[in-house]
Amino acid sequence: MPDEYRTVAHAGVHETEVNRSRFLCALAPAATEREAQDFIASVRKEHTDATHNCFAYVIGADAAIQKASDDGEPGGTAGVPMLQMLLRRDMRYAVAVVTRYYGGVKLGAGGLIRAYGGAVGEALDVLGTITRRRFRLATVTVDHQRAGKLQNDLRSTGREVRDVRYAEAVTIEIGLPDADVPAFEAWLADVTAGTAGFELGGEAYGDA
Repeated sequence: MPDEYRTVAHAGVHETEVNRSRFLCALAPAATEREAQDFIASVRKEHTDATHNCFAYVIGADAAIQKASDDGEPGGTAGVPMLQMLLRRDMRYAVAVVTRYYGGVKLGAGGLIRAYGGAVGEALDVLGTITRRRFRLATVTVDHQRAGKLQNDLRSTGREVRDVRYAEAVTIEIGLPDADVPAFEAWLADVTAGTAGFELGGEAYGDA
């Protein structure tokens, strides 16, 4: 698993114009291939009168799933440059749909490649991206008496408290960079006088 990746900050649309053709790039984060396909379908439904609705998406922190479609444009002139732009920007879990309304001027293969790739690049610049970093999930178990102060201490030191569960003891789920685990264990033992339980879990990604 890579240590970090970038994705789309939020869904949105950015429009560009090239030789009287309108290019509307719709971007969205997509956790799964199904989410990406549903987003593509919704854009196509909204723009049924468009000349083309070309798409590209990358799913997986390691970019395991990559798909692109020219939707009737000459082969390799739309979906592929869109996909290449997503990969060049290190985008993951992201989907792009570029809707073209033909303006009467043919762009040629080179012009199409620049227009479709450029539409995605501009949309990423305008709509913004976020970086997500890999971390280890960890569970801290502490008595009720110390729980409130420990939660405050965790937040004041910049630790991400992901979940808190109350039972006989209080269970606090946090996220830690791998490199911070030994130092965190020592800190936890110090602030709880050695009374807190600590257990490492699996890996996940969170906002950097």
